[in-house]
Order: sequence, then C-alpha cells, then structure tokens
Amino acid sequence: MLKRRLAILSMGVWLTGTLWMAIVATQNFYTIDRLFAAQPNPAFTAAVEKLGASDASFLLRYLSSELNRLFFQVWGLLQIAVGILALWLVMAIPKSSKPKWMIVSMLGITLLFAALITPQIVSVGRSLDFVVRDPAPPALRTFGLLHATYTVLDGIKLILGILVTIWLLRDPPVNTSRA
Repeated sequence: MLKRRLAILSMGVWLTGTLWMAIVATQNFYTIDRLFAAQPNPAFTAAVEKLGASDASFLLRYLSSELNRLFFQVWGLLQIAVGILALWLVMAIPKSSKPKWMIVSMLGITLLFAALITPQIVSVGRSLDFVVRDPAPPALRTFGLLHATYTVLDGIKLILGILVTIWLLRDPPVNTSRA
C-alpha cells in the first residue's frame, strides 16, 4: 500500500514537472515581450533606451534561452531519477505489467531527450543566438524540427504518465491481511 502511494506521488511529481517545464519555457520568452510592451519600471526603460531596443531584446532573449537550456538539462536528469523510482515502486505492485511497460516507455523517451534531443536543441539553439532571423537562417528549421520532436514525445510521455497514474488510483490494492 505504501509503495502504491509513493508511486502515485512520484508520478505526480513527474507529471507536474513536465507541465511546469512547458509553462516556464514559454513564459520566459513571453515575459520579455510583456516587459517591452508595459515598460513597468523606469530603470528598465532607461536601460533599454541606452542599449537600444534591438540589442536589449537580443540580450534578454539570450538570457531566456540560457535559462531554458539549463532548466531542461536539469529537469532531464531529475526526471530520470523520478522515473527510475516510479518504475521500482510500480514493479513491487502485483499485476503491474502494463503500467510497468508504460513507465519503461516514459523512461525511454526521457533518456532519448537527455542523450540526443536536448543536447542538440542546446547546440543548435546556441548557434542561433544573436543571429538575425530575416531571412531565416537554415539552422532555424533544424531547431524547429527538434523542438517539435521534443514536444510530441513529451506529449506522449505525459499521456502515458496520466494513464499510469489513473491505473494506480483505480486498481484496488491487494489486501495482504488475513481474516
């Protein structure tokens, strides 16, 4: 019973982290646009005017990109650990064959991210920093394909995680006490 509860907790952490990363990654860039539009702070406005809007935008987008790169690299390692824990806990639950294989699939996607996709996104993304986008540089298409691949696979991982969590919540625990 305790392992089932811990497995639910670990799946909750994994799913929440996945959703949180999607929010953080997009909001890092939208925040720049909001700051430029609202100019909520006179010191910020003065700094943008001194640097120039174009250079300030490049600099802030670079900062957001670097933060996203760091967050995705750290999250990639953390979710491997959470996934291994979830798998270990689910394997201890009787009749857990299907959820076990779903978690193995989730871990496979996570390992693919950590070993191949995220490092490529970081590398190609850095090659695009401070590059004018009109006309679009050829690497931008590669970055878009990598990003789309990550997004689709992360969506599949999320769906699998939801299914595992539903199974953990719905499947009645085995009563090991004797009457």
